[in-house]
Amino acid sequence: MADAKLSNGGLHSHNRAPSKEIRRRSLLLIRATSATRLLLLLLALHMSCTIFRFAIPLYLSPDRRFLPCTMAGNPALHSQGEAAPSKSKRGMASLVHKKEREETEEGGEKDDGGEFWRQPDGLGFRPCLNFSEEYRRSSRRMMEVGGGEEATMRRRFLMVVVSGGLNQQRNQIVDAVVIARILEAALVIPILQVNAIWGDESEFADIFDEVRFKKELKDDVRVVSSLPPNFLTARPSADSIRQFDIDEQWILSHFLGRMKRNRVLLLRGLDSRLSKDLGPDLQKLRCKVAFSALQFRPAIQAVGNALAARMAEKGPYLALHLRLEKDVWVRTGCLPGLGAEADRVIHQERTRKPRLLTSRIDMLPHQRYLAGLCPLRATEIVRLLKALGASASTRIYLAGGQPFGGEEAVRPLLSEFPKLYNKTSLAMAGEIEQFEHQPSVMAALDYIVCLKSQVFMANHGGNMQRAMQGHRAYLGHRKHITPQKKGLVQLFMGNYTSTTDEQEVHDVIRKMHEDSVGAPSNRTDRKGRDVIAYPVPECMCR
Repeated sequence: MADAKLSNGGLHSHNRAPSKEIRRRSLLLIRATSATRLLLLLLALHMSCTIFRFAIPLYLSPDRRFLPCTMAGNPALHSQGEAAPSKSKRGMASLVHKKEREETEEGGEKDDGGEFWRQPDGLGFRPCLNFSEEYRRSSRRMMEVGGGEEATMRRRFLMVVVSGGLNQQRNQIVDAVVIARILEAALVIPILQVNAIWGDESEFADIFDEVRFKKELKDDVRVVSSLPPNFLTARPSADSIRQFDIDEQWILSHFLGRMKRNRVLLLRGLDSRLSKDLGPDLQKLRCKVAFSALQFRPAIQAVGNALAARMAEKGPYLALHLRLEKDVWVRTGCLPGLGAEADRVIHQERTRKPRLLTSRIDMLPHQRYLAGLCPLRATEIVRLLKALGASASTRIYLAGGQPFGGEEAVRPLLSEFPKLYNKTSLAMAGEIEQFEHQPSVMAALDYIVCLKSQVFMANHGGNMQRAMQGHRAYLGHRKHITPQKKGLVQLFMGNYTSTTDEQEVHDVIRKMHEDSVGAPSNRTDRKGRDVIAYPVPECMCR
């Protein structure tokens, strides 16, 4: 018993002596267990993100906080606040990388270049705006002041109201300069009509560099900020141009007499009214306005340049104008292919606003699709890009608005090309918030980043596509992919998809696009081509 007591007493005495050490070890064990649990939780989140193909394991929100997966809660944007057709209500901001996160990635794969980045042969063409001697003499005559009386041009004023989105406005401003030149009138800085869809109340100087605009055109058309004081009470002769394909003689016969009488002419409805086949000097003037005079104001240009520089930090990038917005599906008469509910929403909107359907109203959606008149869907964009040589490491800048259907609409693209960015994901805190209520300025940022990309592709035609095509050609025929949609649709719906090796499909697609990557194309080869999209031969020579 004594021995036992000694043993027990010795045991208890031993346990009491190191009690602090036991507590320390217990605390370390508890901490290790908590850390292990946290690690397992993060691993589970990562696996769930991977399984569901979300954009990135951790999402850096616009206010620079990390949130699990893409659960940032940004709603997908739909016109008139309508719910998304899919269950997902997250916006595009949750699908693209934040710039800061990529910079923390170790050993990130770089795009290895190759065939996809190969530029077309420009055939030695370069910008050259060599106006004729007659044009230059006329310019001197219009600009000179003599005899104590202002020259003709200073006594006539053209005012114009331009409408639509950014690139529609650009086109109309170009044509307004040309009309002012034909009428030998001074051009008052164009009035931008409030956009009915976006509610953008921006004025000319909010978007464009007014000082540069005047300076670049000083030898062509006198540009003034407003009417002189003695004209402010004058009632201008107002008109809307309803006829298409009007030329110099039509303009002179319809407006010159009225301008001489009233001295101030106010025009509306310039969109796509002026002939695409004007004389060589007026075509050159169009190029001068579009590619040199009409630049964005410095603050916008600086932000756009910064976004483009961040895209280019790790090599070349593709700019993709997605064109999957709701209004695109409504206007084209096509269906988004996201299920019956999405199709119903588009059909109802088109029925409610039949004027939005732009052309060929007698064609059914499926007929339009087979004719290549619809935007490519995300799965089709993926197949096209992969066939042309894009890889999973290709960095892609997404231009344009929110796709109809949100995350669901672009998930196939994100799955194959995870390095997707847009202006929101590239911008630093406070950089673009100043422009949030100016959709035209946000579109201008897209324009700048797209123009500076190594490769550009518009998923569907339109004003942005034509502007990019011509501007990139003017800067040296930078690669511009034009999807051959009719051929692609027939290929994807044919036997190739089930009986032919995928590599053979890629070979067919590459062959199909050999002449659709931005090589020089003569405008005069086909009547009605716009010199803003095809600057050869009037605006480029070799």
